[in-house]
Parts: sequence; C-alpha cells; structure tokens
Amino acid sequence: MIESWRWYGDLDPIALAEVAQTGARGIVTALHEIPYGEVWGTEAIAARKARVSGAGFDWVVVESLPIHENIKTGTGDLAPLFANYRQSMANLAANGITTICYNFMPLLDWTRTDLTAPVAGGGTCLRFEAHRMAAFEVHMLGRREAEADYTPDVLNRAAAWYQQATEGDRDALLASIMAGLPGAFDRYDIPGLRRALAGYADIDRTALRANYKRFLEEVIPAANDLGMRFCVHPDDPPRDILGLPRIVSDADDIGWIMNAVNAPANGLTLCAGSLGANPANDVPAIAARFADRIHFAHLRNVRKDADGSFEEAAHLDGDTDMVALCAVLLAEEARRRDAGRADHAIPFRPDHGHHILSDLDRTLIPGYPLIGRLRGLAELRGVMRALSHGRAHG
Repeated sequence: MIESWRWYGDLDPIALAEVAQTGARGIVTALHEIPYGEVWGTEAIAARKARVSGAGFDWVVVESLPIHENIKTGTGDLAPLFANYRQSMANLAANGITTICYNFMPLLDWTRTDLTAPVAGGGTCLRFEAHRMAAFEVHMLGRREAEADYTPDVLNRAAAWYQQATEGDRDALLASIMAGLPGAFDRYDIPGLRRALAGYADIDRTALRANYKRFLEEVIPAANDLGMRFCVHPDDPPRDILGLPRIVSDADDIGWIMNAVNAPANGLTLCAGSLGANPANDVPAIAARFADRIHFAHLRNVRKDADGSFEEAAHLDGDTDMVALCAVLLAEEARRRDAGRADHAIPFRPDHGHHILSDLDRTLIPGYPLIGRLRGLAELRGVMRALSHGRAHG
C-alpha cells in the first residue's frame, strides 16, 4: 500500500520537510484556497505538484475537489458548475493526478463537539458528545425538531449543559462544530447557519439521492474518459445531523452509490473511522464487500458510547479490528497485482490522530497533528509489514 499524508499546503503549519521524516512518500492535498465551484487552473495545479515533487513526494490523491452546495440542493443553473468541475478534472488529469476523494455531505464535513478531549496517558483527541450536539441543535440553534433525534436522557443532559454553559463555552462549541470544514470558506455563525439550513428545508433523503445521482451521471463518464478514479468519503458522523439527511453512512448506502453509475471509476474512500462510528457497521466486512471499488483508504479508529457519542481512539485500540481491515486491503491489492494491474497499490493515510508530546505546543489543524499521525502510521506500517510477511511465508 502507498503510505500517504494529508497536507493542507499554505494553510498547513506542518512543513513537507517534517512530513518527509515520517517515511510517507505520497501526499494527499487540494487547492483549498479556491472557492467551491471555481475551476482549478492548470498553472495552480502544476505549482502545487511542483512543490510536492520538489520535496520528494508524489501527489497521489486529491482530497478533495469540493462539490458546490447548489449541486447538492439541485438549485439554480447547474450546467456551469458541472462544466467547471469537469474542467478541473481535466486539468488534474493533465498533470497526472487521477484519484479524487470527495464527499456529498450537506453543508458540513466532519462534525465534532470537542477538539481537545483528554485521553488516557495525556494528550487530546477529537470527540463527538451526543448531549453537547443536542444542546447546540435544540438550545443554541433553536431547532426544536431535533428533540426527536435524541433520547430523553441525552436531552436532559443537554439542557443541564446549556444552563451552566458560559458564553465562552457556547462559542467554543460552535467553533468545534465548524472546524470540520476544510479550507477557508463557509464558516457560519448561528444566524448564518440557520440561513444555510433553510436552503435544505425541502431536501429529504430521496431528493438528496436524486441530486447525487445527477452529479455522478455528470462526472463519472468524464472520469472514465480521463482515466480517473472517484472515491466518495462516508458521512462523518454516519447519521442525520442538523436535520440534514446523510446518504453515505452504511453498506446499503454504498451499494446504492456504486450501482447509481455502475463503473469502476465510481468508487469508495474506505474511511474506517467514519463508518466505524455507526454501531451497525462491520467495517472489515464492508471493505470486503466493496474491495474492488476501494481507491483510497483512511485508517483511524473510534471508541463508541451507548448514547451515540464517540471519540477518536489510537489507531489500533478502538472498536474496529484494524488488523482484520488491513488484511482485507492487502488481499485486494494482491488480487489486483495477480490480475496484472499496474495500479494495484491502494493509497492510504493515517487519518486524524491524538495531539500528543510536542503537538500540544503547536497550533495545528484539529485532528491533523504531526506526532499523533506519525504514531498511527508507524503502527499501521507494522501491522501491514507483519501481514505481508505472513502472506509471503505462510
């Protein structure tokens, strides 16, 4: 597998020279500075690739080429947005970059309520606390319909938290929820978030699926022509949130997507953490079912609570059997290699990580520390090396 590292370009306080010391040789990046819906120009792509190559890396995956919200809601004249998207694809392909990770989550990307939850032994992690999310939805946002999404116990704890929370506590909660948005665009205050949510008032699961299918029909034929691979990232968390439908949360959702436009280019980013936050998901089994459509993998782990809360665990210590998952991915690589595919290797990156040691003294992108991800990469590297050795000598 191709050991890779997510890097945010000029927005990233971690330098490529530091990444080089992790041993990773693939870079996963994007042009986060370009607003959604605008074309990624050839010169900008080439400049980013030159920086990556000049530091000794290959740019192996785009994460991500964002989808404009109008495409998700199906509103306005979408032809220019689809044309711009396909042009960005063509410009990436012209620079030899052919794998695109993307998501179809309405409005928000990954969502957490705490960016610095303590972990045993010291350090911090990202956490989704059910009662804090309920407090945000019901008491701060004023979305009373949210009461139906939580148990009475969670709602009671939400009310208690809100009553004792300071203005600083509430501001910190909003900032944590907004932190999952990549790049420099579309951060919301409470009134702004209410207005943005209003744009989804008439969008239910069926409507969002229809808009997603239209997107796939617009871009996957172009991906086939360009020799590109698209890989959808699962919802994070894998549940409806803020009244917004989530449609990439389990095996049934993934199966629907793969069949909506049934082509090898229409694939999956196997995110162990996102899928693992749903108690009903068996992540290694999902990986095995869709192995031939996995074009990219995010390897991280989560530890779940009964009330719907979860937090980022150490890469080998959460609820997902990471060794079993790695075995599935290595077996799929071997199958592709045996079939004579030159592109048999699957890029992966250690996703998220605990903020530990010197990470705690730096201002870093939440969830993307240096030492914490290095620890995860080293652990995953060891697992894969052992499994590969066993396969070769078994």
